[in-house]
Amino acid sequence: MRTKLGVAVSDSPGPEPSPDRELWARLRVNDEGALSELFHRHRDSVYNFAFRRTSSWSSAEDVVQATFTALWRRAAEDRLDELTLDSARPVILRIATYECTNLIRSMRRLRALRDRLRTAVRGDAVPDHSAAAAANVDSERAMRELRAVLATIPAAQRDVIELVAWSGCSMAEAGVVLGIPEGTVKSRLARARRRLAGRLDLQILEGLS
Repeated sequence: MRTKLGVAVSDSPGPEPSPDRELWARLRVNDEGALSELFHRHRDSVYNFAFRRTSSWSSAEDVVQATFTALWRRAAEDRLDELTLDSARPVILRIATYECTNLIRSMRRLRALRDRLRTAVRGDAVPDHSAAAAANVDSERAMRELRAVLATIPAAQRDVIELVAWSGCSMAEAGVVLGIPEGTVKSRLARARRRLAGRLDLQILEGLS
């Protein structure tokens, strides 16, 4: 499921899946089969979204697990509303957003602890030079550099870039994830495009059209 800059490869197609609305209704009555189907349908979207937020492959995998665990917990606690759109992806990405935020906080605390430990022992861990590890490090470094550019624009504009340009959400879906009107999504995208013109790859900016 891992490729350059978070473009995951989907599994081989199987039988025609049930519509998300049907699966969601089943999930709301604690149907584990519905959770499994939603997981297989939307895990790549969550994985890609989380990698672009955290710049870490392993963290993205953690977010996927945490997101669907939280989804199941909400269903068990009768805290899932009916879908307002045909796809469950916006609601699932909203949960993933919360999980990313929690994980990023934990990562910062862990990095601070590691820095203190390295200072204390005056040494670093031996790096892994395998080809697979090197490829992962390269893609994570590239994502960190890209996020450094995005850090120069307001967080509200970064959010819509991640959802529309990277996760492929429609304006309406992005609005559901962020809890804002569709028109606000459009205006934030337009401002982001103007701010980033000439600073990001054309393919990314085309995703903001």
